[in-house]
Amino acid sequence: MFVPCGESDPDFSGCTLVLPAVSVGNVGQLAIDLIISTLNMSKIGYFYTDCLVPMVGNNPYATAEENSTELSINTEVYSLPSRKLVALQLRSIFIKYKSNSFCEKLLSWVKSSSFTRVIVLSSSHSYQRNDLQLRSTPFRYLLTPCMQKSVENKIKSLNWQEMEKTPCIPEMSDSDYCVRIPGGGITRALYEEGCSKEIYMAVLLKFVSEGDNVPDALGLAEYLNEWLQLIKPQSKDPAPPTLPWKIPSSWKLLFGSGLPPALF
Repeated sequence: MFVPCGESDPDFSGCTLVLPAVSVGNVGQLAIDLIISTLNMSKIGYFYTDCLVPMVGNNPYATAEENSTELSINTEVYSLPSRKLVALQLRSIFIKYKSNSFCEKLLSWVKSSSFTRVIVLSSSHSYQRNDLQLRSTPFRYLLTPCMQKSVENKIKSLNWQEMEKTPCIPEMSDSDYCVRIPGGGITRALYEEGCSKEIYMAVLLKFVSEGDNVPDALGLAEYLNEWLQLIKPQSKDPAPPTLPWKIPSSWKLLFGSGLPPALF
């Protein structure tokens, strides 16, 4: 499933894998864009899979004319060896009935590659929040049981809020309670598969609405940064301090290329 760019397979043992869920507002994917661009991560391979809609495009992280014509596909893997960080970017939607198969294959690769932990960046429909969620922060997290044991003290120090369990069947008071992530795409399937396979996994998500989701992506990236400390504030003067996120060149066309002058 994983195909390296070089002749040999990279060594992922001890690395943290960060990946997005294709979810409402594409917030997880935009946050991964920010991380790859800011840390100047190198492409080390891609996934050969029939689970996602095929696509190809120019280099989304081009910094000069020389590398702007490099091609990118629907699933690519980037690495920052100095930080033991690996990022998997997904750029297209899942083919119908293939998402569960992708989750199984992905987590099998995670196990065989000896990743230390997996962090999924996701989002959920803000209009489906309950009263408690409306009165609190829009960010939530989920941890698999084995991950809970290893990072419990760190998470407590951050004062984060865990994703609440809600009735599996809404409007039924006697329904069992479970984790529901409306608009979250493969998030719940990944989390449940991670629990069953005893994978060290965390899910970080934000309640959002469709629209201009750049601020949501910046917020989710900063939420992750509170934990991993990927980048440091530029200055200690502002309150709160600003983080030097680097906007990818591909975001210039985030909402299309504009209206053609011929219309006027």
